[in-house]
Amino acid sequence: MRILVVCGAGASSTFVAQRVRHAAHDRGRDISAVAGTEQSLPIDLDAADVVLVGPHLQHAIERIQRDAAPRGTRVVLLPPDIFTDFDGSRTLALVDEAMTAAADPHRAHREEHA
Repeated sequence: MRILVVCGAGASSTFVAQRVRHAAHDRGRDISAVAGTEQSLPIDLDAADVVLVGPHLQHAIERIQRDAAPRGTRVVLLPPDIFTDFDGSRTLALVDEAMTAAADPHRAHREEHA
């Protein structure tokens, strides 16, 4: 699985990418995670299965989702406190939730009405 972490300039996304890579490695999972910027996103999208979007880019989330949809790429808006996820486990859980939802698109609807 290929994860792209996007932020404004690439600095904070580098930390998130590194942490989620370590969390995946610690669990024996084959996941690559790289950092990108909002400007490099159109090119970087082609190489991503999941895009994690920094909370400060919430204003661009609809555009990012629209650009990612034809590629089948999942998009996750990270919560504002994601930078406190020092071991990457919470970020990895968000990736897993996104991939589970992709595999079962009716799951979220069922959970809302349970």
